[in-house]
Amino acid sequence: MTRQILFIGCSLFIYSIATAQQIPKILADPKTNYLPDFSYAGYHFGETSLPESEGKIINATDFGVKANDDLDDSKAILKAIQAANAVEGNVILQLPAGRIILSAVLYLERSNFVLRGTGSGTNGTEIYCPRPMMYLKDPESLAELREYLTTFDKRQRENENNIDLPFSQYAWSGGFIWTQIPGERVKSYLDKYEPAPQSLAKVSSGTMGEHFITVSDVNGLKVGDVVELQLFNKDGENGEIIKDLYKGARVKPGSHHWKFPKLPIVRQQVEITKISGSKITLKTPLTISIKPGYQAQLTEWKHLSEVGIEQLRFTFPDITRVAHHVEPGNNAIFLTRVFNSWVRDVTITNADSGILAEEIANVTIQDIVTDGNHLAHYTVTLGGVHNVLVKNLKIYNKAIHPLSFNTFATKNVYHNCEVFADPVLDQHSGANHQNLFDRITVHIHPDTNMAYALFGGGGADYWKPSHGPYSTFWNLNVQVINPEEIQKPVLLYGMKDGPFARIIGVNGNAKFEVKYEPDPYIEFLNESMEKVPSLYDYQLKKRLK
Repeated sequence: MTRQILFIGCSLFIYSIATAQQIPKILADPKTNYLPDFSYAGYHFGETSLPESEGKIINATDFGVKANDDLDDSKAILKAIQAANAVEGNVILQLPAGRIILSAVLYLERSNFVLRGTGSGTNGTEIYCPRPMMYLKDPESLAELREYLTTFDKRQRENENNIDLPFSQYAWSGGFIWTQIPGERVKSYLDKYEPAPQSLAKVSSGTMGEHFITVSDVNGLKVGDVVELQLFNKDGENGEIIKDLYKGARVKPGSHHWKFPKLPIVRQQVEITKISGSKITLKTPLTISIKPGYQAQLTEWKHLSEVGIEQLRFTFPDITRVAHHVEPGNNAIFLTRVFNSWVRDVTITNADSGILAEEIANVTIQDIVTDGNHLAHYTVTLGGVHNVLVKNLKIYNKAIHPLSFNTFATKNVYHNCEVFADPVLDQHSGANHQNLFDRITVHIHPDTNMAYALFGGGGADYWKPSHGPYSTFWNLNVQVINPEEIQKPVLLYGMKDGPFARIIGVNGNAKFEVKYEPDPYIEFLNESMEKVPSLYDYQLKKRLK
């Protein structure tokens, strides 16, 4: 039998090693301690493997792309994309092996499109970007972001380093490969640009964790539609939805929770599986309950589907880093407005940000490597996205936010990932909730006090707290560098405003203590997770039985 939890101070727990492996109690009795179902994350809700693409192949070499000639290939690749866009049905744009030089953004703007190289290894396809995006023409789709940055004078100020510089539009947006729907606004920055609501149905009720909503004024909805569910706070600082979102936790929500009543505070991209009168069944469960005062609605969600980016290597020059938020735009991939799509077998070297995402759902990002000497802002980050699965990500380079759930991220999963350099498990404020770090391995070097700040809570104060309830850590494997030097338990800490986190199975090559505030549920500390090594796999297998 496992001995009882020893409670020390505020949210500090130590568990002893069990004499026999057991199923975690949170699985055996989920009604007592709520645990979200994360199994819907990924391509086609995790129910099918990534496809081996079939379709008409357009060879980039037929349009003038020539690898390894030290000449810029941008114009030729753009011609090849134009030709591929003219193909009806599935199309594959095939890039050759060798180094391709790119100094323009490749916009992918249609469904059923795969951009494919010959592999991410040394003999595969390398996309080399000799200069960052700051030297390219300003993207039209970031005009609102640029206006926001100047209107509010967003600057990086570091007095100790004599830095006072304007934020870059590429600090968290943009990429040399960029999926988008032309003219479609992706992220809200300024209230004056919020569109008039185009409601397909008003939603009056629904229960957290369930699949059913009650609607009125249905406007042409049908089974199979993928739409966006939006919930609002129209009631100011004391709005009931804020209390519901944070479940009465001992945290102080920032002002953005009530200053923008036109902006949905909770959103999910959902597929309709059944319509029966005023009752609609959704493929995926609700992240919070819906009440009439939230003025919830279903709206159109414009998106691409079956878009793939695969078998590539990106290389950027190792330029000098100036400061946080002023990155010049050595960003590899920017995913917006895609559903049931994927990125796989991609290596990214010396990027400011490897893969950025906004307003996507049910995408799998798999078999990714980030490396290089350059200090990155992000590696693969998830902001404003739903049900995205990041699988088998290896991070060898240092990054400010190696793994990060950002603003409005819900029900996303980092699965079987490994961080080798200065790991931080970051949750970046902005009503993000119910995300999963699953079977993550981190390599740490504790400080002289045998402590390490593993749990990050980034983001601006106006979007605090760092995350909502039920963010989950499952089977976190912590590998201490030079474990023979460790003489006492290592304290893993860093989160002060992350309510009701589920932390199950922190283990590794030393003994650990965990400090996580406020009010965490902690189980299986210093125990390996032998029976349920992956929560995502466990829940998916159980659902598909």
